[in-house]
Amino acid sequence: MDYDPVKDKLGLWANRSTALQRLFFSALGAVFLRNWYIRRALREAFRKAAGKRVNVLDAGTGFGQHAYWIAKRYRAATVHAVDIKEDYLTSARKLITARGLSERVEFAVDDLTSLSAQGPFDVIVSVDVMEHIEDDVAVFRNFANVLSTDGVVFITTPSDQGGSAVSHESDESFIGEHVRDGYSVNEIGEKLSTAGLKATDVSFTNGIWGTRAWHLLVKIPIQLLGRSFLFAIPLAVYYLVAFPVGMIFNALDVARPNKTGTGLLVTATLR
Repeated sequence: MDYDPVKDKLGLWANRSTALQRLFFSALGAVFLRNWYIRRALREAFRKAAGKRVNVLDAGTGFGQHAYWIAKRYRAATVHAVDIKEDYLTSARKLITARGLSERVEFAVDDLTSLSAQGPFDVIVSVDVMEHIEDDVAVFRNFANVLSTDGVVFITTPSDQGGSAVSHESDESFIGEHVRDGYSVNEIGEKLSTAGLKATDVSFTNGIWGTRAWHLLVKIPIQLLGRSFLFAIPLAVYYLVAFPVGMIFNALDVARPNKTGTGLLVTATLR
């Protein structure tokens, strides 16, 4: 199914006020397990950089939730957030301005395959973006070009172990906008190396518990909303039970390393 139309409608609803945007961002941060992993990685990166200015590239910022989260918590951070969707960036600017963060966060329309941002960036964050881009090596090469000498890249993306919720019956991705279902550990490592980066760590996310949480908190609701937004009312009741259960599942997933999983968290530096 196509995921973007549902996502766009949710974004339009949240854009009605900055209070709704903040609520929406909080919900995204809790429901999507990728956020638990990327935020843990960022906390560690900022802990190591304590006392230093950190220039961050949010590569494929989407609604801007990651840029907002970084700027709100780390005063030493400046964020350059890019995306190809101007309407998303316009909405994100509204919240950033209302929260007094516009001096440390800038948004720009930019294509990651022909990146115009100059850098250098100390941290590059790419959260579930690469599965949407055919020419991924070009993106990785651009990351290498703008990464500072001792900088770090964090990437979350589906793995080839059932990423994108591939159906075993049809061998098709649940999300129609994905150009690839997921990466193997070796594949993404080799592509990063070709582009001038070195994968220093590739870890599985969304193991057995995280996959259960994703089905419970994301896949079922998105399928229903894809049919009709009239399901929004019963889903509000559904989440009263599903949300706390899903939070437990997410917490179990990050509590210990996964031997396998439907997602990857990749850490990379310059070669």
